[in-house]
Order: sequence, then structure tokens, then C-alpha cells
Amino acid sequence: MGPSQVPETLMAKRYGPAPLLIAKPLTFMNRSGDAVAALMRYYEVGAVDLLVVVDEAALPFGRLRARKRGSAGGHNGLKSMIERLGTAEFARLRLGVGRGDPRRDLADHVLAIFGSGERAELETFIARAADAADVFAAEGIETVMNVYNPDTAGPDVD
Repeated sequence: MGPSQVPETLMAKRYGPAPLLIAKPLTFMNRSGDAVAALMRYYEVGAVDLLVVVDEAALPFGRLRARKRGSAGGHNGLKSMIERLGTAEFARLRLGVGRGDPRRDLADHVLAIFGSGERAELETFIARAADAADVFAAEGIETVMNVYNPDTAGPDVD
């Protein structure tokens, strides 16, 4: 990669008045660590400033769960990022997509379109996730965890 090239393995866009970059790897999910590591090197971003947003089949549809750090938890995208970054010390926001029919292959479930009941709630779910990312950029992961995790008094309480 040349000195003025952004990695071709992702889409990136600057957002808002502060220097904030939103990126989507264009690689397969289990190789997303390649794109994230290249982006972080190119823009000289430290792991403390990284928020990784992933789908999470272990959470019910619509649930958000933020963490400061942690394991891959079976998520191949997170596993790839941990391997390529050499650390698990980065914030993550898991977006619950549910497991679906347990007889169905998990990959088929997470790649399928949302069901009609889920589609009705999708706009609100996406808006809450975007709000959580904004809070991360402005106030950090601790505030996101306090407001959006289900065991807090924030908007994600059942």
C-alpha cells in the first residue's frame, strides 16, 4: 500500500465535525482483521479509539451489548481482528440478531434477510446502535455500557 492509499479492503467515510472514521471491511467476515489492521496502521489509530460493531447470534434480536475488551466469543470476525491486531483490548458493540431456528445452519441465519417481525423493529434497532456508536465517540465505552447494556437502567432494559 502506497503512502497515500487507503486500504482497498474496506469502505471508509469521515463522519461528523470531530475526526471520526466509520469503516466497513469488504473482506469476508473471518478475514476482517486484515482490513481493520490496515486501516489502523494507515490512520495511526490506537486500539483504545476503536469500536468494533458486530452481529451477535447469542443475543436476542434487538439487544445491544457493549464491552471494553474481551474474547472473540466464537465470533470469527472478532477472532480475526484479535489475531491481526495482536490484542483483545478494544471496545466492541454486539448487535443481537438472535439464533433463529436451531435446526438451520447459523451462517444461513445471519446471512438471511430479517423476518417480517424483525423488519418492523429494524429501524429503531439500527438507530439505537448508531446512537451507541455516537456516545462511544463522544464519551467512551464506559458510558455506552452504562446506558445501553441490558443490565443497566438505560434504553435497552426489557
